Amino acid sequence: VTSGIFLRQTGHIHALDGVSFSVKKGETLGIVGESGCGKTTLGRCIMGLTEPTAGEIRIKGKPFFGTHGISRIESAATLQMIFQDPFESLDPRQTVQQILEEKYIIHGRDGKHLDQEIHALIEKVGLLPDALTKFPHEFSGGQRQRIGIARAVSLDPEIIVCDEPVSALDVSVQSKILNLLLALQQEMGLTYIMISHDLSVVRHISDRIGVMYAGKMVELGDAGDIYENARHPYTMALLSAVPIPDPRVRKNRILLKGEVPSAEHPPAGCRFNTRCGYVQGLCFEQEPLLQGSQENPDHWIACHVFNPGGQACRTIDL
Repeated sequence: VTSGIFLRQTGHIHALDGVSFSVKKGETLGIVGESGCGKTTLGRCIMGLTEPTAGEIRIKGKPFFGTHGISRIESAATLQMIFQDPFESLDPRQTVQQILEEKYIIHGRDGKHLDQEIHALIEKVGLLPDALTKFPHEFSGGQRQRIGIARAVSLDPEIIVCDEPVSALDVSVQSKILNLLLALQQEMGLTYIMISHDLSVVRHISDRIGVMYAGKMVELGDAGDIYENARHPYTMALLSAVPIPDPRVRKNRILLKGEVPSAEHPPAGCRFNTRCGYVQGLCFEQEPLLQGSQENPDHWIACHVFNPGGQACRTIDL
């Protein structure tokens, strides 16, 4: 944080603090939380667009940053990203053919069969070959996102970070894009990190779910376990706000009170203590660590009330 005409540094903001998880090959890990919780920054760190100031990210046991880490060219072939706004992520001056060709050329894969590969790629995402001669502004939002998906899978990556890939689309189109992502995952063996604020979207596509609050991972576990047996008070509040299509079914919504903590001056102890209905004295004194519960070691909760004790790790393994 800087201030004054000389932009002197006056403080620090930790967008992410102690976030730790692993991702298995072929699975989808959903990352959910309110705006400003750090989930997009997490995606940028995984992609190498933002370098973390501490901790490390490993891909197949190999560090992502540093002199002995994975090279940019190697990481681009392994990691790709699908962006929230397909229109902003596509060059308006290029045709779809040029957009898709660009990655092949950069990675030296522009052989004599390039046109055939691109035609097969555009059909794989549900578009007709004549789309290759058009510009991004000639497509609908859903079609533009299909182009973005085609670009992301063009180099046969292993991991794709999906940053709110359907939030800018109509509800009628969202399910089609999610089903396309699932079909490509099964066909190509892809691993997804799905970042979203919409818990309905995450539930539809994720194997495991991580819940973030104020730069912290507060709960992590299997998708079914998170939805049916949420243990962190913040996760409970998020799930209570998910609408149910059946008007005859009523839910007791948990309304969070209090103020969202300052990112520059977070509260001592648990960062959720200013809004939690289960808060105790220890919550203001000691920060809870993310750790497996006694009933299910694969269900991790950072809460003194529902899961006391434990020790956290600071490595992200992909």
